[in-house]
Amino acid sequence: MSKAYPDVRAGTGARLRRRRRALQLTLRDVANQSGLTEGYLSQVERDQVNASVRTLQRLCGVLKLTVGDLFEQGESTASPVLRFRDTHGMSFGDGATKVKLTPGSFDHLEVLLGHFGPGGSTGVEPYTHGSSEELLLVLSGEVEVWVREQRHMLSALDSIHYHSSDPHRVVEATGSQEARILWALAPPTY
Repeated sequence: MSKAYPDVRAGTGARLRRRRRALQLTLRDVANQSGLTEGYLSQVERDQVNASVRTLQRLCGVLKLTVGDLFEQGESTASPVLRFRDTHGMSFGDGATKVKLTPGSFDHLEVLLGHFGPGGSTGVEPYTHGSSEELLLVLSGEVEVWVREQRHMLSALDSIHYHSSDPHRVVEATGSQEARILWALAPPTY
């Protein structure tokens, strides 16, 4: 490639390997889930072969990344500051939004800010995702957190920890106020 266009694939394999290890997956685990061979995955991780877009999509699906995450600029060139005014929330559940506060390049930690309108919730049914350690901290308001069918009432600055593989659900408790919570997950699952 010419100097005007940097080799965007350089380091893609290393990024995939770091993420796989952070999720404590073996090459065999990823091979079984992606339908690719361990040998081919090893070559991709060592940047010995160029994976197709479809292959990258399959790998990213297993590793809970987007293909775009593979091409993010390194943190040395990107600002470490995230301005809240520049974030984009994602609606989920009923009357709830969340904002991801950590960059996609983080392999070991993910932090999300959640906002629940009056009576808002993550949804009617408990859910699971990945096998992360998860901490939920109430920043303001009151929430009802269900983990493994046990109800926990939390107020501002209360927290609860659980595994994301445990069925869980969050509900704004009063039905008349807003609540803000912070989730911290290790490793990332979103």
